[in-house]
Amino acid sequence: MDRLQLARVALSTLCVLQGLATMAIHCNRTHATNPLWPGHARFHVVWQSATVAMMSVVEVALVWSRSPWQREGFYLATLLAALSPLGFMAAFASRRMFGGTLLDPNGVPPMRVKIRGAVRSVDLNFVVVTTALIALVALAAIYSS
Repeated sequence: MDRLQLARVALSTLCVLQGLATMAIHCNRTHATNPLWPGHARFHVVWQSATVAMMSVVEVALVWSRSPWQREGFYLATLLAALSPLGFMAAFASRRMFGGTLLDPNGVPPMRVKIRGAVRSVDLNFVVVTTALIALVALAAIYSS
């Protein structure tokens, strides 16, 4: 498998995982059907999840389209796949302005890790989103080399 094929397969996998994981994580009792969440917040999380899932289908189609613009399609798919994680980072950076939190008492608990003898809480969303952004940059570099 050459580097272009490897990059296409890896990007497609990331896109599919992003679409499926978003639906699985958000369309359940901790988010979309959480009775403690306001109905409007549940509406928004389903809207956001459905949008990410549909975008993942478009991204995979762009990666595998055979056209004179195949290279551009790969980069457009990479950019589109980065939008949701970048949106997460924007919300993360501005959460104090609107009273947002990473954790919900009825949601997924943070991962606890021991660092230099101290136990720290690590938000799994932040880890996954950061990893996805690093992977997208790496895949674009592999594809362009």
